[in-house]
Amino acid sequence: MAALCRDCLSEIPQHRRCPACGSPRVLAHPELFDLSIAHMDCDAFYASVEKRDNPALNGKPVIIGGGRRGVVSTACYVARIRGVRSAMPMFQALKLCPEAVIIKPRMDAYVEASRAIRAMMEELTPAIEPLSLDEAFLDMTGTARLHGAPPAVMLARLVRRMKNELGLTGSIGLSHNKFLAKVASDLDKPHGFSVIGKAGTQDFLRDKPVKLIWGVGAVTQGALEKAGIRTFSDLLRWEKEDLIVRFGGMGERLWHLARGQDRRRISAHEPVKSISKETTFSDDTSDVDILDGHIWRLSEQVADRAKAKELAGRIVTLKIKRSDFRTLTRRVSLSDPTQLADRIYRTARALFDQLDDTGPFRLIGCGISDLSAAAEADLAGDLLDPHAGQRSKAERATDAIRTRYGAKAIVKGRALR
Repeated sequence: MAALCRDCLSEIPQHRRCPACGSPRVLAHPELFDLSIAHMDCDAFYASVEKRDNPALNGKPVIIGGGRRGVVSTACYVARIRGVRSAMPMFQALKLCPEAVIIKPRMDAYVEASRAIRAMMEELTPAIEPLSLDEAFLDMTGTARLHGAPPAVMLARLVRRMKNELGLTGSIGLSHNKFLAKVASDLDKPHGFSVIGKAGTQDFLRDKPVKLIWGVGAVTQGALEKAGIRTFSDLLRWEKEDLIVRFGGMGERLWHLARGQDRRRISAHEPVKSISKETTFSDDTSDVDILDGHIWRLSEQVADRAKAKELAGRIVTLKIKRSDFRTLTRRVSLSDPTQLADRIYRTARALFDQLDDTGPFRLIGCGISDLSAAAEADLAGDLLDPHAGQRSKAERATDAIRTRYGAKAIVKGRALR
């Protein structure tokens, strides 16, 4: 059986310890040197960057997020042992782990670390599909001849470099498709390396819960349970046509995934599907003026990102979360795509005015989707608003002034609310 020492990178016969360096971190699998689809996931990335930059935090539970009113962005493994999870309300996280050190996100530091990791990946393969700052798929097919070593060795070298040069760890999942590679990367965290081979796929999946499928959240899981589907074995008993009738397009995907089949390619240029921003209030509010100010600022931020990426969106979405954590989402399709803050704001504000709910609210967000090139943006104008063209010209002029003199050169009055 093929085996690899993850510390000295020696390719060795199967053994409990590496005969070359004595390390117990030996990875063995019959298909280890044949598989080439990988998923790399950094371990508690934001918290790990903070602990690296401030050694005084080592050994302490660290939570990255906003104040008591916010949510957890990520938590170190010390805090996770206490039950803290990403997206958990901060007040709940502090009940579970009252001694935690709370740190506001430092996105510049995380982006810098992410770029350094990405540069290391690009030395291995150009076929990289990032999912976020801290995780990505890699297609290593055909790279063995280039590197003089199979993908498994180069991936082990990648995480070793991350640890030695950047002070950060990551976990690798290696398999024959994207679905299984992502599943594998979660099997041995932190600082793990797991393999799911073709021959063992069915045996591996058989008794696993369907919530293992990426994208199956609480709602989908509830619908599956109503149909008597809790494990992959349950899925295997269904005909493809019946799954499609019951679950639509998702049904066909479930049929294939139940058999460990995933034909998706790793795309190095995955298009942006939406642009959105949201904010959590320090105190619940029903004040319309305050909410209006937030809608404007969020619309400006969305518009700025759209302009920077030279994109425009046809669908505007408003998201608002009540004090009881119930989320309300409203969206509308425009006559043509837009990247203008004024148009996004007016559309989102109209959606807000249509809400049959007075709050109080704890979070508000807005965004655009159904994206297209900026050249298609705001061509038709608003026939029902004779002043839309003037505001559009004013916004473009404002953009030019801010580009030259800074983002705070011109500020609208509603942004001060």
